[in-house]
Amino acid sequence: MEFHLKENGLRTEFDFGELDISGNEEYGYRPFQLMVASIVGCSGSVFRKILEKQRTKVSDMTITAKVKRNPEEANRIEEIRLHYIIKGFHLDPERLYKNLEVARRNCSMVRSVEESIKIIETLERVELSR
Repeated sequence: MEFHLKENGLRTEFDFGELDISGNEEYGYRPFQLMVASIVGCSGSVFRKILEKQRTKVSDMTITAKVKRNPEEANRIEEIRLHYIIKGFHLDPERLYKNLEVARRNCSMVRSVEESIKIIETLERVELSR
């Protein structure tokens, strides 16, 4: 990856497009937003793949992230609470939690920060009727 200095931050280009990074939201994504998005994106993607392999019928998944930062230590991220809302048919809560644990063990982003950022995951299921 290659990043280039611009007036109000940095820019890089990926196959999908350009990414602007800045400490000021007016000029790009803030670094902490990208960190949280990476963790949510990885965790959610791995969890989804596991659910698909087990043929769990999920019609929608929403993940909310609440971030706790420490202003006395350079505003470092100390905790991220991920709350999964799973909508689908015949959802077994015990199986969902087990799959979430497997996803956690296989998400490279969570594994990369697990010694420095506390990741807390909760799950809510919404059973749909046909």
